[in-house]
Amino acid sequence: MKLEGKVAVITGGARDLGRAISVKLASEGAKVVINYFDNPEDANETLKMVQDCGSEGIIVQGDMTKAEDVKHVFEEGLKAFGSEIHILINVVGGLFGRKSITEQDEDWYYLLMDVNMKSCWLCTREAVPHMPAGSAIVNFSSLAARDGGGPGASLYATAKGAVMTFTRSMAKELGQKGIRVNALAPGTIATSFHDRFNTPENRERMKGIYPLRREGDAGDIADLVLFLACSDSDYLTGTNVDINGGMSFS
Repeated sequence: MKLEGKVAVITGGARDLGRAISVKLASEGAKVVINYFDNPEDANETLKMVQDCGSEGIIVQGDMTKAEDVKHVFEEGLKAFGSEIHILINVVGGLFGRKSITEQDEDWYYLLMDVNMKSCWLCTREAVPHMPAGSAIVNFSSLAARDGGGPGASLYATAKGAVMTFTRSMAKELGQKGIRVNALAPGTIATSFHDRFNTPENRERMKGIYPLRREGDAGDIADLVLFLACSDSDYLTGTNVDINGGMSFS
């Protein structure tokens, strides 16, 4: 039980990668605060999975691009589980669509930057005052931050690049408090994200290019998040860990 006695906040924790992470951390003893945006059915299903692991959890609705909602999520977590937050997993993010530079307007800019970068900043800012030494923050970047992303994904890639830099900055700033900050940079993971923004034909083609000849799955991501969140990675901070089946090396 690598996380026994720990309290974890998982933004976007109700489905896909967030669900797998919530359940994985709970299976290792963490009490989990599962944030969701607009689907209470998904959130309640994830909570049941957490409880089936023998752990405790709560679900809290909120838009992680809004400071007041972020504050509410953490207040509910502290009310339920005590005065400390030991783990923050910033899963919230999204692509929403593909637009060339001439199709993008300011609203599109702020949407992409807010959901991918501002959410990470707001949640980190809210969590840190409640995090003791030995705590961990895990952010979500993307392979797109390494290579610029696919067609029409320039702002998504840019925002995820900002998450990489923010991760390094926070590792320096928070290291003196004993708080580690790392990020993942996933490639193609079999979730609803790629169901929406990729094509079956392209996904099959890409499988033939990956050295491991498969897409990743949510379990691959959850296993790496657990490693970064627990004491197994006690001397690791400021890293952006590539998890892409060998598609790209940094």
